[in-house]
Amino acid sequence: MRPPELSPRARGWLRFLWRKATTPDDWSEQGEPHPWWDRYSSVPVMNFARFDLSESAYAVGVMADLTPAWREAYGRILGELVKRHTTFWAAIDWLTQIGPDPNRAQYPQDWIDTYIPKHLVGRYDVPGWTANGVEPWGLQPDPIGADGNLFFKGWLNLVMSLHGYVTGTDTRHERFEVAGVGGTRFEWTQSRLTDRLVELWNLHPAGPHCENTKVWPYCLNAAGLGLGLYDSLYGTDRHQAWERWSAETRGDYFGVVDGRLKWVTLYYDPLIEHKQTIGPSGGFANALYLLPQDPAFAELLYQGAVSRMKWNDPAAPIQPTADPRFVALARILAAEFGDDVADRRLGLYAEEHYEPRFFGASDEEFGWWFRLGEAWPRGQLSAIMMMAEVGGRGAWARLFREPNLTKFAEPTVEGVDFPALGIARAWNDSAERVLHIGTYPGEPSRAGGPTTFRVTGLGDPATVRVRCDGQDYPGWRPSGAGAIAIDTTIATRRFEILSAGADAVQPRPAAAASAAPEPTVSAPRRVVPARSIGVSPGAGALGALTCPCCG
Repeated sequence: MRPPELSPRARGWLRFLWRKATTPDDWSEQGEPHPWWDRYSSVPVMNFARFDLSESAYAVGVMADLTPAWREAYGRILGELVKRHTTFWAAIDWLTQIGPDPNRAQYPQDWIDTYIPKHLVGRYDVPGWTANGVEPWGLQPDPIGADGNLFFKGWLNLVMSLHGYVTGTDTRHERFEVAGVGGTRFEWTQSRLTDRLVELWNLHPAGPHCENTKVWPYCLNAAGLGLGLYDSLYGTDRHQAWERWSAETRGDYFGVVDGRLKWVTLYYDPLIEHKQTIGPSGGFANALYLLPQDPAFAELLYQGAVSRMKWNDPAAPIQPTADPRFVALARILAAEFGDDVADRRLGLYAEEHYEPRFFGASDEEFGWWFRLGEAWPRGQLSAIMMMAEVGGRGAWARLFREPNLTKFAEPTVEGVDFPALGIARAWNDSAERVLHIGTYPGEPSRAGGPTTFRVTGLGDPATVRVRCDGQDYPGWRPSGAGAIAIDTTIATRRFEILSAGADAVQPRPAAAASAAPEPTVSAPRRVVPARSIGVSPGAGALGALTCPCCG
Protein backbone atom coordinates (compact mmCIF):
# COMPACT_ATOMS: atom_id res chain seq x y z
CA MET A 1 0.00 0.00 0.00
CA ARG A 2 1.36 3.40 -0.97
CA PRO A 3 1.25 5.71 2.06
CA PRO A 4 -0.67 8.97 1.53
CA GLU A 5 1.23 12.21 1.37
CA LEU A 6 0.75 15.94 0.90
CA SER A 7 0.77 17.20 -2.67
CA PRO A 8 3.01 20.15 -3.63
CA ARG A 9 -0.03 22.45 -3.53
CA ALA A 10 -1.03 21.19 -0.09
CA ARG A 11 2.51 21.78 1.13
CA GLY A 12 2.43 25.30 -0.27
CA TRP A 13 -0.92 26.08 1.30
CA LEU A 14 0.26 24.69 4.65
CA ARG A 15 3.35 26.88 4.47
CA PHE A 16 1.26 29.99 3.83
CA LEU A 17 -1.22 29.14 6.58
CA TRP A 18 1.69 28.66 8.97
CA ARG A 19 2.95 32.15 8.12
CA LYS A 20 -0.53 33.65 8.49
CA ALA A 21 -1.23 31.95 11.79
CA THR A 22 2.16 32.45 13.45
CA THR A 23 2.77 36.04 12.36
CA PRO A 24 1.67 38.23 15.29
CA ASP A 25 -1.07 40.75 14.62
CA ASP A 26 -3.52 42.62 16.83
CA TRP A 27 -7.21 41.62 16.81
CA SER A 28 -8.06 43.75 19.86
CA GLU A 29 -10.12 46.94 20.01
CA GLN A 30 -6.90 48.93 19.58
CA GLY A 31 -5.55 46.93 16.63
CA GLU A 32 -6.47 45.47 13.28
CA PRO A 33 -5.90 42.06 11.70
CA HIS A 34 -3.22 41.68 9.04
CA PRO A 35 -4.82 42.33 5.63
CA TRP A 36 -4.26 38.73 4.51
CA TRP A 37 -7.09 37.71 6.88
CA ASP A 38 -10.11 37.81 4.60
CA ARG A 39 -12.82 40.22 5.70
CA TYR A 40 -13.77 41.11 2.14
CA SER A 41 -15.51 38.09 0.57
CA SER A 42 -19.22 37.44 0.06
CA VAL A 43 -20.53 40.82 1.17
CA PRO A 44 -22.71 41.45 3.17
CA VAL A 45 -22.90 38.15 5.04
CA MET A 46 -19.39 36.62 5.18
CA ASN A 47 -17.13 39.67 5.08
CA PHE A 48 -15.77 39.18 8.59
CA ALA A 49 -12.30 37.90 9.43
CA ARG A 50 -13.58 35.11 11.71
CA PHE A 51 -14.85 33.23 8.66
CA ASP A 52 -11.28 33.06 7.39
CA LEU A 53 -10.38 31.47 10.73
CA SER A 54 -13.03 28.76 10.57
CA GLU A 55 -12.74 28.00 6.87
CA SER A 56 -8.95 27.85 7.07
CA ALA A 57 -9.32 25.13 9.71
CA TYR A 58 -11.06 22.63 7.41
CA ALA A 59 -8.21 21.76 5.05
CA VAL A 60 -5.88 21.69 8.07
CA GLY A 61 -7.99 18.92 9.58
CA VAL A 62 -7.98 16.97 6.32
CA MET A 63 -4.20 17.38 5.86
CA ALA A 64 -3.61 16.25 9.42
CA ASP A 65 -5.47 13.04 8.57
CA LEU A 66 -3.09 12.53 5.63
CA THR A 67 -0.06 12.67 7.95
CA PRO A 68 -1.56 11.31 11.20
CA ALA A 69 1.86 10.50 12.66
CA TRP A 70 2.93 14.18 12.38
CA ARG A 71 0.50 16.74 13.79
CA GLU A 72 2.43 19.44 15.60
CA ALA A 73 2.36 22.07 12.83
CA TYR A 74 -1.36 21.56 12.27
CA GLY A 75 -2.00 21.83 16.00
CA ARG A 76 -0.04 25.08 16.21
CA ILE A 77 -2.02 26.59 13.32
CA LEU A 78 -5.37 25.54 14.78
CA GLY A 79 -4.38 26.88 18.19
CA GLU A 80 -3.61 30.27 16.68
CA LEU A 81 -6.95 30.25 14.85
CA VAL A 82 -8.78 29.49 18.11
CA LYS A 83 -7.01 32.34 19.94
CA ARG A 84 -8.00 34.87 17.29
CA HIS A 85 -11.59 33.62 17.33
CA THR A 86 -12.16 34.97 20.86
CA THR A 87 -11.10 38.55 20.07
CA PHE A 88 -12.83 41.84 19.32
CA TRP A 89 -12.29 41.53 15.57
CA ALA A 90 -13.71 38.01 15.53
CA ALA A 91 -16.96 39.27 17.10
CA ILE A 92 -16.85 42.79 15.68
CA ASP A 93 -20.30 42.62 14.12
CA TRP A 94 -21.99 41.62 17.37
CA LEU A 95 -19.96 44.16 19.35
CA THR A 96 -20.49 47.19 17.08
CA GLN A 97 -23.69 46.70 15.05
CA ILE A 98 -26.06 47.93 17.74
CA GLY A 99 -29.74 48.35 16.97
CA PRO A 100 -31.26 48.60 13.48
CA ASP A 101 -28.98 49.28 10.52
CA PRO A 102 -29.03 53.07 9.87
CA ASN A 103 -28.34 52.36 6.18
CA ARG A 104 -31.23 49.96 5.59
CA ALA A 105 -32.90 52.40 3.18
CA GLN A 106 -29.78 52.55 0.98
CA TYR A 107 -29.18 48.86 0.26
CA PRO A 108 -28.16 48.02 -3.33
CA GLN A 109 -30.73 46.30 -5.46
CA ASP A 110 -28.98 42.92 -5.51
CA TRP A 111 -29.08 42.81 -1.69
CA ILE A 112 -32.76 43.66 -1.76
CA ASP A 113 -33.54 41.03 -4.37
CA THR A 114 -31.73 38.27 -2.48
CA TYR A 115 -32.09 39.06 1.19
CA ILE A 116 -34.95 41.47 2.01
CA PRO A 117 -38.66 40.56 2.35
CA LYS A 118 -40.47 42.42 -0.41
CA HIS A 119 -42.98 44.00 1.95
CA LEU A 120 -40.23 45.34 4.24
CA VAL A 121 -37.79 46.98 1.80
CA GLY A 122 -36.23 49.98 3.53
CA ARG A 123 -37.48 48.80 6.93
CA TYR A 124 -35.56 45.55 7.44
CA ASP A 125 -31.93 44.74 8.25
CA VAL A 126 -29.91 42.85 5.68
CA PRO A 127 -28.32 39.58 6.80
CA GLY A 128 -24.82 40.40 8.02
CA TRP A 129 -26.11 43.20 10.26
CA THR A 130 -26.38 41.51 13.67
CA ALA A 131 -28.60 44.18 15.30
CA ASN A 132 -27.47 43.51 18.87
CA GLY A 133 -29.89 45.32 21.18
CA VAL A 134 -33.15 44.87 19.30
CA GLU A 135 -36.20 43.18 20.79
CA PRO A 136 -36.94 40.70 22.19
CA TRP A 137 -33.56 40.42 23.97
CA GLY A 138 -32.12 43.90 24.17
CA LEU A 139 -28.40 44.61 24.32
CA GLN A 140 -26.36 41.50 25.18
CA PRO A 141 -22.66 42.25 25.67
CA ASP A 142 -21.42 38.63 25.72
CA PRO A 143 -21.12 37.16 22.18
CA ILE A 144 -21.29 33.59 23.52
CA GLY A 145 -23.90 34.10 26.22
CA ALA A 146 -26.20 36.03 23.87
CA ASP A 147 -29.41 34.50 22.58
CA GLY A 148 -28.36 35.37 19.05
CA ASN A 149 -24.94 35.25 17.39
CA LEU A 150 -25.13 31.50 16.78
CA PHE A 151 -22.69 31.73 13.89
CA PHE A 152 -19.98 33.08 16.18
CA LYS A 153 -20.18 30.41 18.86
CA GLY A 154 -21.07 27.50 16.58
CA TRP A 155 -17.98 27.95 14.42
CA LEU A 156 -15.79 28.68 17.44
CA ASN A 157 -16.70 25.27 18.85
CA LEU A 158 -16.04 23.61 15.49
CA VAL A 159 -12.52 25.07 15.30
CA MET A 160 -11.87 24.18 18.95
CA SER A 161 -13.04 20.62 18.32
CA LEU A 162 -10.78 20.31 15.27
CA HIS A 163 -7.89 21.48 17.45
CA GLY A 164 -8.69 18.80 20.03
CA TYR A 165 -9.01 16.16 17.33
CA VAL A 166 -5.64 16.98 15.77
CA THR A 167 -3.62 17.48 18.97
CA GLY A 168 -5.27 15.02 21.35
CA THR A 169 -5.18 17.63 24.12
CA ASP A 170 -8.25 17.90 26.33
CA THR A 171 -8.73 21.66 26.76
CA ARG A 172 -12.51 21.69 27.08
CA HIS A 173 -12.39 22.76 30.74
CA GLU A 174 -9.65 25.36 30.30
CA ARG A 175 -10.88 28.91 30.83
CA PHE A 176 -10.62 31.54 28.13
CA GLU A 177 -11.87 35.11 27.75
CA VAL A 178 -14.02 36.36 24.92
CA ALA A 179 -14.24 40.07 23.99
CA GLY A 180 -17.58 41.75 24.76
CA VAL A 181 -19.34 45.01 24.05
CA GLY A 182 -17.60 48.14 25.33
CA GLY A 183 -14.29 46.50 26.18
CA THR A 184 -15.83 43.95 28.55
CA ARG A 185 -14.53 40.39 28.84
CA PHE A 186 -16.40 37.18 29.62
CA GLU A 187 -14.94 33.90 30.87
CA TRP A 188 -15.92 30.62 29.23
CA THR A 189 -14.76 27.05 28.69
CA GLN A 190 -15.45 24.92 25.65
CA SER A 191 -17.57 22.61 27.76
CA ARG A 192 -19.78 25.50 28.86
CA LEU A 193 -19.88 26.78 25.29
CA THR A 194 -21.34 23.48 24.08
CA ASP A 195 -23.79 23.55 27.00
CA ARG A 196 -24.93 26.97 25.84
CA LEU A 197 -25.43 25.79 22.27
CA VAL A 198 -27.63 22.91 23.42
CA GLU A 199 -29.52 25.23 25.74
CA LEU A 200 -30.28 27.64 22.90
CA TRP A 201 -31.49 24.80 20.69
CA ASN A 202 -33.85 23.73 23.47
CA LEU A 203 -35.11 27.29 23.96
CA HIS A 204 -35.68 27.94 20.27
CA PRO A 205 -37.26 24.96 18.47
CA ALA A 206 -36.95 26.70 15.09
CA GLY A 207 -33.23 27.06 15.78
CA PRO A 208 -30.98 29.59 17.54
CA HIS A 209 -30.60 32.94 15.81
CA CYS A 210 -27.52 34.29 14.06
CA GLU A 211 -28.32 37.91 13.40
CA ASN A 212 -31.20 39.13 15.53
CA THR A 213 -33.68 37.75 14.59
CA LYS A 214 -32.74 35.43 11.72
CA VAL A 215 -32.39 31.65 11.91
CA TRP A 216 -29.92 30.31 9.32
CA PRO A 217 -30.10 26.53 8.73
CA TYR A 218 -26.66 26.83 7.07
CA CYS A 219 -25.10 28.05 10.31
CA LEU A 220 -27.00 25.55 12.42
CA ASN A 221 -25.69 22.67 10.32
CA ALA A 222 -22.14 23.92 10.85
CA ALA A 223 -22.75 24.21 14.59
CA GLY A 224 -24.12 20.67 14.61
CA LEU A 225 -20.96 19.38 12.97
CA GLY A 226 -18.87 20.92 15.74
CA LEU A 227 -21.04 19.31 18.41
CA GLY A 228 -20.71 15.95 16.68
CA LEU A 229 -16.92 16.10 16.67
CA TYR A 230 -16.93 17.19 20.30
CA ASP A 231 -19.01 14.12 21.15
CA SER A 232 -16.61 11.88 19.23
CA LEU A 233 -13.70 13.16 21.31
CA TYR A 234 -15.29 13.15 24.73
CA GLY A 235 -18.16 10.63 24.66
CA THR A 236 -20.84 13.27 25.31
CA ASP A 237 -24.25 13.62 23.66
CA ARG A 238 -24.41 17.27 22.58
CA HIS A 239 -25.15 16.38 18.95
CA GLN A 240 -28.64 15.17 19.87
CA ALA A 241 -29.79 18.82 19.95
CA TRP A 242 -28.95 19.16 16.26
CA GLU A 243 -30.47 15.76 15.46
CA ARG A 244 -33.81 16.65 17.02
CA TRP A 245 -33.93 20.09 15.39
CA SER A 246 -32.92 18.66 12.02
CA ALA A 247 -35.64 16.00 12.06
CA GLU A 248 -38.35 18.40 13.20
CA THR A 249 -37.61 21.29 10.81
CA ARG A 250 -36.80 19.45 7.58
CA GLY A 251 -40.17 20.15 6.01
CA ASP A 252 -40.01 23.81 6.99
CA TYR A 253 -36.59 24.70 5.63
CA PHE A 254 -36.41 23.02 2.26
CA GLY A 255 -38.65 21.87 -0.51
CA VAL A 256 -38.28 18.46 -2.09
CA VAL A 257 -40.88 17.36 -4.64
CA ASP A 258 -40.75 13.82 -6.03
CA GLY A 259 -37.24 13.42 -4.68
CA ARG A 260 -35.91 16.61 -6.30
CA LEU A 261 -34.77 19.76 -4.54
CA LYS A 262 -36.88 22.77 -5.52
CA TRP A 263 -36.01 25.46 -3.01
CA VAL A 264 -33.86 26.20 0.02
CA THR A 265 -34.52 28.45 3.00
CA LEU A 266 -31.87 31.12 3.30
CA TYR A 267 -33.10 32.31 6.68
CA TYR A 268 -36.27 32.29 8.77
CA ASP A 269 -37.37 35.23 10.94
CA PRO A 270 -39.79 33.89 13.58
CA LEU A 271 -40.74 37.36 14.81
CA ILE A 272 -42.35 38.26 11.49
CA GLU A 273 -42.93 34.62 10.48
CA HIS A 274 -41.08 35.14 7.22
CA LYS A 275 -39.02 32.54 5.38
CA GLN A 276 -36.59 33.89 2.76
CA THR A 277 -36.12 31.18 0.13
CA ILE A 278 -33.80 30.75 -2.84
CA GLY A 279 -33.42 28.18 -5.60
CA PRO A 280 -31.71 24.76 -5.53
CA SER A 281 -28.19 26.20 -5.80
CA GLY A 282 -28.56 27.03 -2.12
CA GLY A 283 -27.93 23.36 -1.47
CA PHE A 284 -24.16 23.59 -1.97
CA ALA A 285 -23.26 25.32 1.29
CA ASN A 286 -25.52 23.16 3.44
CA ALA A 287 -24.31 19.96 1.83
CA LEU A 288 -20.74 20.66 2.98
CA TYR A 289 -21.77 20.59 6.65
CA LEU A 290 -24.47 17.96 6.29
CA LEU A 291 -22.25 15.47 4.47
CA PRO A 292 -20.66 14.01 7.63
CA GLN A 293 -23.97 14.17 9.52
CA ASP A 294 -26.46 12.94 6.92
CA PRO A 295 -24.72 11.78 3.71
CA ALA A 296 -27.87 10.78 1.83
CA PHE A 297 -29.59 14.10 2.31
CA ALA A 298 -26.36 15.99 1.61
CA GLU A 299 -26.12 14.19 -1.72
CA LEU A 300 -29.72 15.09 -2.52
CA LEU A 301 -28.86 18.75 -1.90
CA TYR A 302 -25.72 18.50 -4.00
CA GLN A 303 -27.50 16.82 -6.89
CA GLY A 304 -30.23 19.44 -6.85
CA ALA A 305 -27.75 22.28 -6.81
CA VAL A 306 -25.29 20.92 -9.40
CA SER A 307 -28.12 19.96 -11.77
CA ARG A 308 -29.61 23.43 -11.45
CA MET A 309 -26.27 24.93 -12.46
CA LYS A 310 -25.72 22.21 -15.15
CA TRP A 311 -22.17 21.78 -13.95
CA ASN A 312 -22.53 18.01 -14.30
CA ASP A 313 -23.67 18.31 -17.92
CA PRO A 314 -20.76 18.01 -20.39
CA ALA A 315 -22.87 19.64 -23.10
CA ALA A 316 -23.54 22.83 -21.10
CA PRO A 317 -20.91 25.55 -20.71
CA ILE A 318 -20.03 26.45 -17.13
CA GLN A 319 -21.70 29.75 -16.38
CA PRO A 320 -19.70 32.04 -14.08
CA THR A 321 -21.11 32.98 -10.69
CA ALA A 322 -20.68 36.31 -8.98
CA ASP A 323 -19.10 34.59 -5.99
CA PRO A 324 -16.41 31.91 -6.59
CA ARG A 325 -17.47 30.32 -3.30
CA PHE A 326 -20.07 28.26 -5.18
CA VAL A 327 -17.59 26.72 -7.59
CA ALA A 328 -15.28 25.93 -4.68
CA LEU A 329 -18.08 24.27 -2.70
CA ALA A 330 -19.23 22.31 -5.74
CA ARG A 331 -15.67 21.08 -6.36
CA ILE A 332 -15.41 19.72 -2.82
CA LEU A 333 -18.75 17.96 -3.03
CA ALA A 334 -18.14 16.56 -6.50
CA ALA A 335 -14.94 14.97 -5.24
CA GLU A 336 -16.61 13.69 -2.07
CA PHE A 337 -19.50 12.10 -3.95
CA GLY A 338 -17.40 10.76 -6.83
CA ASP A 339 -19.06 12.96 -9.46
CA ASP A 340 -16.14 12.73 -11.87
CA VAL A 341 -17.82 14.77 -14.62
CA ALA A 342 -18.51 17.79 -12.43
CA ASP A 343 -15.21 17.39 -10.60
CA ARG A 344 -13.21 17.45 -13.82
CA ARG A 345 -15.18 20.32 -15.40
CA LEU A 346 -15.06 22.52 -12.31
CA GLY A 347 -11.39 21.76 -11.76
CA LEU A 348 -10.54 22.90 -15.28
CA TYR A 349 -12.71 25.99 -14.86
CA ALA A 350 -10.96 26.90 -11.61
CA GLU A 351 -7.52 26.44 -13.16
CA GLU A 352 -8.42 28.79 -15.98
CA HIS A 353 -10.31 31.47 -14.06
CA TYR A 354 -9.25 31.49 -10.41
CA GLU A 355 -5.51 32.05 -10.71
CA PRO A 356 -3.83 29.29 -8.68
CA ARG A 357 -0.14 29.97 -8.22
CA PHE A 358 2.90 29.38 -6.09
CA PHE A 359 4.52 32.42 -4.53
CA GLY A 360 7.08 33.41 -1.89
CA ALA A 361 10.85 33.80 -1.99
CA SER A 362 11.30 30.36 -3.58
CA ASP A 363 7.71 29.61 -4.62
CA GLU A 364 7.30 27.62 -1.43
CA GLU A 365 3.77 28.93 -0.74
CA PHE A 366 0.55 28.38 -2.66
CA GLY A 367 -2.86 30.01 -2.92
CA TRP A 368 -5.69 31.10 -5.19
CA TRP A 369 -5.77 34.73 -6.29
CA PHE A 370 -9.10 34.91 -8.21
CA ARG A 371 -7.82 37.71 -10.47
CA LEU A 372 -8.45 40.25 -7.74
CA GLY A 373 -5.07 41.95 -8.04
CA GLU A 374 -4.46 41.67 -4.29
CA ALA A 375 -1.22 41.24 -2.37
CA TRP A 376 -2.31 37.91 -0.86
CA PRO A 377 -4.43 34.93 -1.83
CA ARG A 378 -8.05 35.65 -0.92
CA GLY A 379 -8.35 33.80 2.39
CA GLN A 380 -11.86 32.38 2.65
CA LEU A 381 -12.10 31.43 -1.01
CA SER A 382 -8.62 29.88 -1.11
CA ALA A 383 -9.34 27.90 2.05
CA ILE A 384 -12.48 26.36 0.57
CA MET A 385 -10.82 25.75 -2.79
CA MET A 386 -7.96 23.93 -1.06
CA MET A 387 -10.38 21.41 0.43
CA ALA A 388 -10.82 20.08 -3.11
CA GLU A 389 -7.03 19.82 -3.47
CA VAL A 390 -6.31 17.67 -0.40
CA GLY A 391 -7.51 14.38 0.90
CA GLY A 392 -9.22 12.75 -2.07
CA ARG A 393 -12.65 11.18 -2.25
CA GLY A 394 -14.50 11.04 1.06
CA ALA A 395 -11.76 12.74 3.10
CA TRP A 396 -13.99 15.45 4.59
CA ALA A 397 -16.70 12.99 5.62
CA ARG A 398 -14.18 10.51 7.09
CA LEU A 399 -12.68 13.18 9.31
CA PHE A 400 -15.95 13.27 11.25
CA ARG A 401 -17.56 9.89 10.57
CA GLU A 402 -14.41 7.77 11.02
CA PRO A 403 -12.12 9.94 13.14
CA ASN A 404 -8.64 8.50 13.53
CA LEU A 405 -8.29 8.19 17.28
CA THR A 406 -5.63 5.46 17.26
CA LYS A 407 -2.99 7.93 16.09
CA PHE A 408 -2.34 9.18 19.64
CA ALA A 409 -1.11 5.75 20.75
CA GLU A 410 1.02 5.05 17.67
CA PRO A 411 4.58 6.15 16.81
CA THR A 412 4.63 9.91 16.22
CA VAL A 413 7.05 12.35 14.60
CA GLU A 414 7.91 15.28 16.85
CA GLY A 415 10.37 18.16 17.14
CA VAL A 416 10.47 18.89 13.41
CA ASP A 417 12.11 22.18 12.50
CA PHE A 418 9.10 23.26 10.45
CA PRO A 419 8.88 25.10 8.13
CA ALA A 420 12.57 24.61 7.30
CA LEU A 421 11.97 20.86 7.13
CA GLY A 422 8.61 19.79 5.78
CA ILE A 423 6.86 16.49 6.37
CA ALA A 424 4.93 15.23 3.36
CA ARG A 425 4.36 11.71 4.65
CA ALA A 426 3.89 10.41 8.20
CA TRP A 427 1.78 7.29 8.31
CA ASN A 428 1.82 4.13 10.39
CA ASP A 429 1.32 0.76 8.72
CA SER A 430 0.05 -1.02 11.80
CA ALA A 431 0.00 -4.43 10.13
CA GLU A 432 3.69 -4.25 9.19
CA ARG A 433 4.64 -2.09 12.23
CA VAL A 434 6.33 0.46 9.99
CA LEU A 435 6.18 4.23 10.28
CA HIS A 436 6.64 5.88 6.88
CA ILE A 437 8.11 9.38 6.91
CA GLY A 438 8.73 11.60 3.90
CA THR A 439 10.65 14.84 4.27
CA TYR A 440 11.24 17.77 1.93
CA PRO A 441 12.88 21.22 2.12
CA GLY A 442 10.14 23.52 3.37
CA GLU A 443 12.45 26.49 2.96
CA PRO A 444 14.60 25.84 -0.11
CA SER A 445 17.19 28.38 1.06
CA ARG A 446 18.03 26.05 3.96
CA ALA A 447 18.20 22.86 1.89
CA GLY A 448 21.17 20.67 2.77
CA GLY A 449 21.55 22.02 6.28
CA PRO A 450 21.59 19.71 9.32
CA THR A 451 18.43 18.97 11.26
CA THR A 452 17.09 16.49 13.79
CA PHE A 453 13.64 15.17 14.62
CA ARG A 454 12.33 12.59 17.06
CA VAL A 455 10.03 9.60 16.82
CA THR A 456 8.14 8.73 20.01
CA GLY A 457 5.85 5.87 21.01
CA LEU A 458 8.15 3.14 19.73
CA GLY A 459 8.51 0.87 22.74
CA ASP A 460 12.04 -0.46 23.27
CA PRO A 461 14.52 1.39 21.00
CA ALA A 462 16.64 -1.78 20.93
CA THR A 463 14.02 -3.29 18.62
CA VAL A 464 14.04 -0.35 16.21
CA ARG A 465 15.51 -0.38 12.73
CA VAL A 466 15.70 2.72 10.50
CA ARG A 467 15.88 2.77 6.72
CA CYS A 468 16.31 5.82 4.50
CA ASP A 469 15.69 5.80 0.75
CA GLY A 470 15.70 2.01 0.77
CA GLN A 471 18.95 1.55 2.72
CA ASP A 472 19.73 0.88 6.37
CA TYR A 473 20.35 4.22 8.06
CA PRO A 474 22.82 4.55 10.95
CA GLY A 475 22.14 8.23 11.74
CA TRP A 476 19.84 7.73 14.70
CA ARG A 477 20.11 7.24 18.45
CA PRO A 478 17.90 6.52 21.46
CA SER A 479 16.28 9.65 22.89
CA GLY A 480 14.40 8.77 26.03
CA ALA A 481 11.90 6.05 26.80
CA GLY A 482 10.38 4.64 23.65
CA ALA A 483 11.87 7.37 21.48
CA ILE A 484 14.69 7.90 19.01
CA ALA A 485 16.29 10.96 17.42
CA ILE A 486 17.10 10.97 13.71
CA ASP A 487 19.93 13.18 12.53
CA THR A 488 19.58 14.11 8.88
CA THR A 489 19.68 17.03 6.47
CA ILE A 490 16.95 19.24 5.07
CA ALA A 491 16.25 17.28 1.92
CA THR A 492 13.72 15.09 0.15
CA ARG A 493 14.03 11.70 1.82
CA ARG A 494 11.97 8.62 2.61
CA PHE A 495 12.38 7.04 6.05
CA GLU A 496 10.97 3.78 7.34
CA ILE A 497 10.96 3.21 11.10
CA LEU A 498 10.52 -0.48 11.82
CA SER A 499 9.61 -1.36 15.40
CA ALA A 500 8.82 -5.06 15.43
CA GLY A 501 9.28 -5.27 19.15
CA ALA A 502 7.19 -2.28 20.11
CA ASP A 503 4.58 -2.73 22.80
CA ALA A 504 1.02 -3.24 21.61
CA VAL A 505 -0.82 0.03 21.33
CA GLN A 506 -4.25 0.81 22.70
CA PRO A 507 -6.56 2.57 20.20
CA ARG A 508 -7.71 5.36 22.46
CA PRO A 509 -6.88 9.07 22.11
CA ALA A 510 -5.09 10.99 24.81
CA ALA A 511 -8.02 13.37 25.18
CA ALA A 512 -10.67 10.67 25.51
CA ALA A 513 -8.49 8.50 27.74
CA SER A 514 -8.13 11.27 30.33
CA ALA A 515 -11.61 12.66 29.92
CA ALA A 516 -14.02 12.64 32.81
CA PRO A 517 -17.63 11.99 31.80
CA GLU A 518 -19.82 15.05 31.40
CA PRO A 519 -23.46 15.33 32.45
CA THR A 520 -26.16 15.35 29.84
CA VAL A 521 -27.31 18.90 29.17
CA SER A 522 -30.87 18.24 28.11
CA ALA A 523 -33.54 15.55 28.25
CA PRO A 524 -32.08 12.04 27.92
CA ARG A 525 -31.80 10.91 24.32
CA ARG A 526 -29.69 8.52 22.28
CA VAL A 527 -26.06 9.04 23.18
CA VAL A 528 -23.82 9.58 20.17
CA PRO A 529 -21.05 6.99 20.55
CA ALA A 530 -17.47 8.16 20.69
CA ARG A 531 -15.46 7.78 17.46
CA SER A 532 -18.28 8.66 15.08
CA ILE A 533 -20.92 11.30 14.50
CA GLY A 534 -24.38 9.80 14.70
CA VAL A 535 -26.61 9.99 11.63
CA SER A 536 -30.10 11.18 12.40
CA PRO A 537 -33.12 9.42 10.91
CA GLY A 538 -34.22 12.78 9.53
CA ALA A 539 -31.90 14.98 7.51
CA GLY A 540 -31.02 18.52 8.43
CA ALA A 541 -32.47 21.75 7.20
CA LEU A 542 -30.52 23.91 4.85
CA GLY A 543 -29.56 27.44 4.13
CA ALA A 544 -26.92 28.97 1.92
CA LEU A 545 -25.36 32.03 0.44
CA THR A 546 -26.34 32.76 -3.09
CA CYS A 547 -26.79 35.41 -5.72
CA PRO A 548 -29.88 36.04 -7.85
CA CYS A 549 -28.31 34.50 -10.95
CA CYS A 550 -27.64 31.21 -9.17
CA GLY A 551 -31.05 30.54 -7.65
